[in-house]
Amino acid sequence: MRFALTLAGICLSATTALANVPCGGSFSGFVNDLKQEAISKGHSRKTVNNFFANVTQDQATLKADRAQGVFQKPFLEFSQRLISSNRFNVGKSKAQQHANTFARIEQNYGVSPGVLLAFWAFETDFGGFQGNFNTLNSLVTLSHDCRRPELFRPQVFAALELYESGDFSPTKTTGAWAGEIGMVQMLPEDIIVNGVDGDGDGKVRLKTSATDALMSGGKMLQHLGWQKGQPWLQEVTVPSNMDWSLSGLGTKMPSRDWANMGVKPRQGKLANLPASLVLPQGHKGPAFLAYPNFDVYFEWNQSFIYVTTAAYFATRLEGAAPYNAGNPDTGLSGQQMKQLQRKLQSKGYDVGKVDGILGAKTRDAVQSEQKRLGLPADAWPTPALLNRL
Repeated sequence: MRFALTLAGICLSATTALANVPCGGSFSGFVNDLKQEAISKGHSRKTVNNFFANVTQDQATLKADRAQGVFQKPFLEFSQRLISSNRFNVGKSKAQQHANTFARIEQNYGVSPGVLLAFWAFETDFGGFQGNFNTLNSLVTLSHDCRRPELFRPQVFAALELYESGDFSPTKTTGAWAGEIGMVQMLPEDIIVNGVDGDGDGKVRLKTSATDALMSGGKMLQHLGWQKGQPWLQEVTVPSNMDWSLSGLGTKMPSRDWANMGVKPRQGKLANLPASLVLPQGHKGPAFLAYPNFDVYFEWNQSFIYVTTAAYFATRLEGAAPYNAGNPDTGLSGQQMKQLQRKLQSKGYDVGKVDGILGAKTRDAVQSEQKRLGLPADAWPTPALLNRL
C-alpha cells in the first residue's frame, strides 16, 4: 500500500513559499494565467501551448489530498502497519543488491543505507507502486485549489523546465497525487536541483533506475542538511520519575544532560550531540532520543507519525533491535481527537486544522494543558485529559 500518497505534508525542500499566490476561479482561466506567466518567464508560446494542451482538473487528486485518515493512527499501530516482516526482509535484500550504490551515496552525500531504504520502502514499496496520477494534471489541480497553491504552482513551471529538456511528458508522466515522481518520490523542483544520473546513461530516470533514484535521494538529503556520520534516532530507556515536560522536539539538550537524568541507550552509546526526547505514544510507550539529523526528516515530510516511523525503520534496517512497545495509556479516537482540538482552540491554542491528527501544534497544546493540570506532561492525549478539559 502506498502511504506516500496520503501524506499530510509532502516534500518541501526546493519550494519557496510565495505570498498572495493566485488560485481558484474558472479552471480554464487559471490555466490561461499559467500560460501567460510561463511566457513571461521566457518560455516560447509554442512550447507552453503544447505543454498545457491536454491539462485537465483531476477530482481524484483533490479527493486524495483530503484523505488523511491513516495519520490518525497511533505510533505503534502505524509503525507496525508499515513495517511488515516482508518489507523488512526485502529491505535487507535490497541493501545487498545495491550495496555498491549505497556505498557511493554514503561516500558522496554522507547518507547511510538504512535511511534511503526506509524512504524507498514507504514511498513506493521499493519502486513497485509509484502512483498512476497524471503528474501535470495533479500539479495544476493543486495549484488551482486554494489550500496550498504556494507549494504547487512553482512545481508546474519546474515540470515545464523538465519538459523542455525532454525529461517530462505532459500526457505520460505519472506519479503520486501530489506531483512526486519516481521510486523515492521527488517533486519537479527537487529533480532539477538534486537529480543525479547515477547509472551513467546520460539521463536522470527516477522511475526506472534504482541507482538514479537512490543517488538523487541521497543528494537531496545532503542538500536538506544531513550530516555525515551522525545518527538520527536512538531508542532509550527513561526513569519513571522523569520530568516529562522536557520531552518533545521543542527541547534540545546535550546527550550528557539526558544521561545525567537517567536516560540510557537500549543499544550502544549515546552520541555526543544535542538531542530531544521523543515519546510518540506517551511516557509509557517507546522512547527515543532524536538527534539533529532527525530534523532533516521533516524537510522530506512534515507528518510526525510518518517521520518517526521512517527514522525508526532506518535504524532497524541498520541493526537496531525492535522497540520496546511498553504499555501506553489508551489514546483518543479520531473523533475524540477532533473534540480535543476544538476544546484546545477554545482555550486559545493554535492547533492548526481540526483534523483528528496529533500533529506538532496539538502536541504542544496538550503538553501545556497536562502541565497546568498536574498530569504527566508527555504530550500524549488520553480520555482522562479530554474529560478534564
